[in-house]
Amino acid sequence: MRVVIIGSAGSGKTTLAKALSARLKTPLVELDALNWSAGWRWRVEAEPDAFLADVERAAEAQDWVIDGNYRRALPLVLRRATDLIWLDYSRTLVMSRVIRRSFGRALFRRELWPGTGNREDFLRWLRKDHPIRWAWDTFGRRRLQYGALFADPLLAGLRRHRLDAPGQTGALLAKLERFQREGAPC
Repeated sequence: MRVVIIGSAGSGKTTLAKALSARLKTPLVELDALNWSAGWRWRVEAEPDAFLADVERAAEAQDWVIDGNYRRALPLVLRRATDLIWLDYSRTLVMSRVIRRSFGRALFRRELWPGTGNREDFLRWLRKDHPIRWAWDTFGRRRLQYGALFADPLLAGLRRHRLDAPGQTGALLAKLERFQREGAPC
């Protein structure tokens, strides 16, 4: 089973991906971990070919759960995916999550991706590319993009799952686990 999870910044993609990966005993690929290198270097812009090669290599695996919203990477993972999950939560929920997450990260200074040294601090909150501002600024556009993606007939072979409330997560996890156990075709 190969599952792609998309959604607004702060919607809970990585949290869901970790839970699903553990439940399915399937490798987890965080696109953010592939993208961000030391010093907050954004590989998708600084070295796009190398970033996309890493994504493609990860997508070649037999099974995986991949989370992330990188436009350039999405076609690479969607062509091998069996399932697409869209976390289509309200702006209020997304913003409360991203603010809470950013506050905890800045307060406890945890390294975000091992080996990068990248830690959030409160001064970064003033930047336009900080996740809080990014989530707010891109929310509407992302919702339209993902709605169009879900309606795209080219993805007819994918099982598509749209969650609009966190309470739907348990049922989805159980369904995907059942699909995996039964070897359900797309």
